[in-house]
Amino acid sequence: MIKVILPQLGEGITQATLSYWFFQQGERVAEKDDLVELTTDKSTFNLPSPVSGTLMQIFMHEGDTVHPGDLLGIIE
Repeated sequence: MIKVILPQLGEGITQATLSYWFFQQGERVAEKDDLVELTTDKSTFNLPSPVSGTLMQIFMHEGDTVHPGDLLGIIE
């Protein structure tokens, strides 16, 4: 089980909006596939999957405000 955690976003950036999940719960993902799109005041970026596996659970949803350290999902 691998926890997908939002990393630090850069100096002075304390939150982002989760814009889009590229995969649905239960789907297979490959390491480095774009997993989720995030938007901050300064930019939009994609967070890649840290491992290959199945996206078992999604904790944060599209439109949610997320902070560094938040648990976004679990890959098994």
